[in-house]
Amino acid sequence: MALHKLLVDDFYDDAYKLIAVHCRLEDYRLAYLLNKNLGLNLSRNENDLDFKYLTSSYSFFEWDNVAEYVTWNLVSNVCKKEAESLYSSGTLFTTAEQTLKTYYLIPELKRVDYFIKISNEIQNVNEKLVLSKLQTIPQIITSYTVDPLKIKSKDHLIF
Repeated sequence: MALHKLLVDDFYDDAYKLIAVHCRLEDYRLAYLLNKNLGLNLSRNENDLDFKYLTSSYSFFEWDNVAEYVTWNLVSNVCKKEAESLYSSGTLFTTAEQTLKTYYLIPELKRVDYFIKISNEIQNVNEKLVLSKLQTIPQIITSYTVDPLKIKSKDHLIF
């Protein structure tokens, strides 16, 4: 009897483009500028991306262009949360202090503020045209493509 082995990697297809965006704007302002300059219709999802049981959450915008078989996603890379840290100063009472902790969706790319993920089935999105339009937006510092195969934590981009 022949033994058949199925690998999970066979089913996952890297049919998306990833663009890193350096921008100090709030997420809703960047989504508005992308909608205006790229002709998109991004809208915020009801649920953010949550990791590690609500330790960190990342804003998530999506537009599914059914006519062209393309899904556009805008996701934040940075999550800042206040957490209480207890320390003892050698006295009878402990004091609680608020500290700001920073979490990253893709820890290898800590300087990136947002990612634009373009999932297309037909490969009809001109990546160079998108990058040139992003460079014309004055609020965006820089943008460039990232190879998803070179990212260690690329599993965080599956949504």
